[in-house]
Amino acid sequence: MSLFKTVPPNVVQSIRAFRVTDLQTEAATLGQHFLYAHCAHATTKQQVLATIAEAFQFPKHFGKNFDALSDCLTSLAHKAGPQPGFLVVIEQLPNTPKFDKEARETLLDVFRDAADFWADKKVAFRVFYSFQ
Repeated sequence: MSLFKTVPPNVVQSIRAFRVTDLQTEAATLGQHFLYAHCAHATTKQQVLATIAEAFQFPKHFGKNFDALSDCLTSLAHKAGPQPGFLVVIEQLPNTPKFDKEARETLLDVFRDAADFWADKKVAFRVFYSFQ
């Protein structure tokens, strides 16, 4: 039985009861890209974006801003050819003065927009996140 029986194909949600290893296994079973970023050591927007960029192997010219993140998650990946789907895990997003609730919400909005982008193309894009 699929781990995602009750999880829509295009969603951004808290990781809650899911374990990272189970999500990674499910991505492999489905033949989807598994993207994982652990942000526990980041304290600023720049550090969070740099951690995600490095973990997801974004191009060296990645601009470390929310627009660049959006481009990498959508148009760059789309231009690379047909995609099998994405399973994204972003763990331990910081709660610091330089990465506050507003910054976390903006980051998650970028991932929500990417989920909508891929939904229009009938490609699964599931994002699971946790906060520190």
